[in-house]
Amino acid sequence: MKNNTQRRTFIRNLGLLGIGAYVSPILLQSCGGANQKSEETVSETSKDMFFKISLAQWSLHKMLFAGELDNLDFAKFTKDTFDINALEYVNAFFKDKAKDRNYLGEMKKRVNDLGMESVLIMVDGEGFLGDLDQKARMKSVDDHKKWIEAAKFLGCHSIRVNAFGRGTAEEVGAAATDGLRNLSEFAKPHGINVIVENHGSYSSNGQWLTQVIQNTGMDNCGTLPDFGNFCVKRSGETEWEGECVEEYDRYQGVAEMMPFAKGVSAKANNFDAEGNCVETDFYKMMQIVKNAGYTGYVGIEYEGNDLSEVEGIKATKALLERVGMEIS
Repeated sequence: MKNNTQRRTFIRNLGLLGIGAYVSPILLQSCGGANQKSEETVSETSKDMFFKISLAQWSLHKMLFAGELDNLDFAKFTKDTFDINALEYVNAFFKDKAKDRNYLGEMKKRVNDLGMESVLIMVDGEGFLGDLDQKARMKSVDDHKKWIEAAKFLGCHSIRVNAFGRGTAEEVGAAATDGLRNLSEFAKPHGINVIVENHGSYSSNGQWLTQVIQNTGMDNCGTLPDFGNFCVKRSGETEWEGECVEEYDRYQGVAEMMPFAKGVSAKANNFDAEGNCVETDFYKMMQIVKNAGYTGYVGIEYEGNDLSEVEGIKATKALLERVGMEIS
């Protein structure tokens, strides 16, 4: 998940590599030198892991934006293609349907008919909850409320929001605390959590974000630690444009956010010949997740270009299952 500028970057067609030459090492990879476990065996034993696996809809954003996959078919495609039964939606793919109970009802029916679960909605494009201007900030709070109601209707436990704003770290921190508190107060009677992802600028600083969450004083306000997204400074004119020139330590950041986590996002872009994520040591990261006592969903969020979206999701799932079984 990215803001509009970053989304355009990820959507660029960079030319996907042929999968045949790459996937075979992943499928042939043995676990810690033991005999190879088949994909079916891993799926069977995955229920013994300390966490459950969900799929972030953004992992399929190229197919969805290209019209190759419809939002209403996301559930069936996920179950049939990946044998994953829990869904993390992105509001961009049904942006005008937040109040459309017929449409949401069809989404819910398809999920229920398949025996699946709706976990959360990732919400973007509804203003800055950390806007220094109080009127603009409260408008953002109000614009998020329809997604709280949609999440409740669909059976989700949370909406993921952003703690963005323009100003100093202290100014934006105070504004974001106010915005998140107001939204969380609205969400609480609905039984919905308001969770913030490290998503760039100040929010990618683990200490800053956890302090903001603590300052809300709301137990339904938490975090969604993402294994990536730790760029705190870019070279562009705004906080979200250009190349990353300063990055927060991802392992420190996730460790800081885990005490407040109500979800986890397993970001992966590239894999080596052994099927390990190049950017993140999943063993180290998932140990941090386990040490925090977390037992909820870990959402796959594949954003790479070397593999197709389908094969990238499969590679991320295989890695999560391998790591999960070894450290569980």
